[in-house]
Amino acid sequence: MDADTGFRSLFVSARDGLRLHARDYGPLDAAGLPVVCLPGLARTAADFHELALALAGDETRPRRVLALDYRGRGRSDYDRDWRRYDIRIELDDLMQVLAAAGVEQAVFVGTSRGGLLTMALAVARPAAIRGVVMNDIGPVIDARGLLRIRGYIGKMPVPRSFAEGAEILKRLADQQFTAFGEAEWQTMARRTWTERDGALVPDYDPRLMKTLEALDLEAPLPDLWPYFAALNGVPVLAIRGENSDLMAAATLEEMAARHPDCETVTAAGQGHAPLLGTREMVRRIARLIEKAEKRGA
Repeated sequence: MDADTGFRSLFVSARDGLRLHARDYGPLDAAGLPVVCLPGLARTAADFHELALALAGDETRPRRVLALDYRGRGRSDYDRDWRRYDIRIELDDLMQVLAAAGVEQAVFVGTSRGGLLTMALAVARPAAIRGVVMNDIGPVIDARGLLRIRGYIGKMPVPRSFAEGAEILKRLADQQFTAFGEAEWQTMARRTWTERDGALVPDYDPRLMKTLEALDLEAPLPDLWPYFAALNGVPVLAIRGENSDLMAAATLEEMAARHPDCETVTAAGQGHAPLLGTREMVRRIARLIEKAEKRGA
């Protein structure tokens, strides 16, 4: 464990040989259920840092937490073919990481694309999932949110400093994140850009934009309720940002109505996707993990 960062770096080879990275927090031999954190489309493992530290460092029940960088994000290698930034390939990458880490069962925390991956895993390998946190994602996706995301991924101006990056993000998303102060915008800037060769660059492959450009947002988006139904055997915590344009409040309500054990929460003053490192969110997620452990016992 790196005393400065609070995690170990785990590198795993994907099936096609591409090198994948994950942050590995907490004791490897922890008695509690491990937790696997899956970020959004152009996000990285860093988004879960505060949550992972809190869960891994719990005084009464420390646990192992894995947070993934998908291919083309963070410290994972970029793919030479952008078409391979595909959820089916990322699902296989996830299973390779779980196998390499020796994680057979876990609670999964999925933000946005990470929630889609979790539902896909529930169909492909249901026994791996003991509980789920769905962060601002559900079986119905609002095309407005996808349009907004398509408008900025790979297209934002490159800041000269993280302070300037915070200003860029604030101008872009201040209506979504009305509860954010300067500290939150600074944190988001440091998790959107990274320093390489003395300059700031996006912490993801800008060619990710091509995957969104290939989407026909005029056509109906796929119905994912059958995938959500695959989670019926495990407890779920569904989170929605109050100002989210990707997940409607009606979808959150319907998730609770359809699932036998789905708790819901709305993150006030936040959009797509809410931060999970606040004391209140950590408490709720820890409670979901405890519920999953008791059910398994």
